Amino acid sequence: MILGQSSPQHAAMLVKAGRSTLDDVFRRAVARRPDAVALADPPNAKAVTGADARRLTYAQADRMITAVAARLRHLGLQTDQVVGLQMANTVDAVVTLLGILRAGMIAMPLPLLWRQADCAAALNRLGARALVVSGRIGAVDHCALAMEIAAEVFQIRQVCGFGPGLADGVVDFRDLYAVEAPEAPPAITRPVNPAAHVAVITWDVCAEGLVPVARNHFELLAAGAAIALESRVEQNAVILSSLALPSLAGLALAVIPWLLVGGTLALHHPFDDEVFLAQCRAEQAANAVVPAALALRLGEAGALTRRDGLKALIAAWRAPERIASSPNWRDGMIGLVDVPVFGETALFAARRGVNGRPVPFTLGAVTAPRGAPGALQVVELARTTAGTLAVRGPLVPKFPLPFEVDVTGKPTLAVDIDGFADTGYPCTVDQASRALAISGGLSGIVGVGGYRFGQNALGEIAAEAAPGSRIVARPDALVGQRLAGSAPDRVRVHGELAQRGLNPLIVTAFSP
Repeated sequence: MILGQSSPQHAAMLVKAGRSTLDDVFRRAVARRPDAVALADPPNAKAVTGADARRLTYAQADRMITAVAARLRHLGLQTDQVVGLQMANTVDAVVTLLGILRAGMIAMPLPLLWRQADCAAALNRLGARALVVSGRIGAVDHCALAMEIAAEVFQIRQVCGFGPGLADGVVDFRDLYAVEAPEAPPAITRPVNPAAHVAVITWDVCAEGLVPVARNHFELLAAGAAIALESRVEQNAVILSSLALPSLAGLALAVIPWLLVGGTLALHHPFDDEVFLAQCRAEQAANAVVPAALALRLGEAGALTRRDGLKALIAAWRAPERIASSPNWRDGMIGLVDVPVFGETALFAARRGVNGRPVPFTLGAVTAPRGAPGALQVVELARTTAGTLAVRGPLVPKFPLPFEVDVTGKPTLAVDIDGFADTGYPCTVDQASRALAISGGLSGIVGVGGYRFGQNALGEIAAEAAPGSRIVARPDALVGQRLAGSAPDRVRVHGELAQRGLNPLIVTAFSP
């Protein structure tokens, strides 16, 4: 391969070759465009984290990634150890994730609304050795939260952070931006293909609890290449993303396409309509990544215009069963790319045609770009004997965990002997056309935006808080479902759940 090539077609070549790591791809972009803008913070970053907004060129980002990697090594962390991160959707988060990988470690981004209970459970289960956080995200002191988590998770050796006012004992990473010539971390030598090594662990939820999902570099690149190809992301394109890192969708819809095309990744901390539209104009973003409900709302309001440079809106459907009944896309100048997201198991994409209707999928191979000669095979779709959708392909993890841990009584991703992973979504198939339709949501699961909760777990939480309390799911046009709680004493239950360190979506269900 030619050093410096960067395009969706080259992305497909990288995936087919199967030997490049995310860091390899980033270094190619650095070599090709060292002085081009690589990463841009949201303009309201100071309101989100208390820190001024940053813009980094590829050369500056490369230095910072090296500095983060070296600092992690100097703190005593070793190859293949897991590093958790819980950070706002900012430049800090992206350079930290890539710095962890450059250090030869495994990145584990944690959902932003997770609090002490979920974070401690995840970090404990996979033996994480460090945690990197944004000191503050909005009104929440994540630095104090991280210290409380570290006190509970004994193997956490270091808590690191970005932002003003970090607590004592937190390793401040802000000084790394000023390092002009950072010391390179030790070279990582692996006996097998480095692209096959685990890079990132994200977290899903099933009825039985939290599920860790590990992906190697090849699988992440395959997922991102599929999105870049179907969305027609061009070389050097500006991508504006409102999806944070801690999910397959956040990585595959934004971070990986950015790496593959060598463009600019402009970050939006979700979600402020006015700030987002201002970013579209200021950045001249060719591609914007948003939750599907917001994509449709922005389209119906006529808030988007090709004059701002926008060519395609990439819509993440956390409730894929809603795609078929969604309204037509009526903007003939800006394309809409539907991305059904099946938790952390799989995703794929389909660009809507001139009629504005969602494109149906059929049993068998899904390729990107769809229908093109020599297209990249993204996934293969099948229907299980239980009537649910199963997927296999280059982006589906081949193993549930990267190392031996105690999984007794704990759920893991189920991949059968043929490589198929059951998404759990019920589906129907038209026998004549082989067209596949998602006919419902996950059994026993409540989905609120990008967060999932087991219905039984919610019932147990309410019952433990106070006799007679309960939590129910109600439909919500924007986030799919929302939680609503009832209790004899809502104030007391609200306080108790907050004290237990539960997700604020659960806590606020009992708001007075």
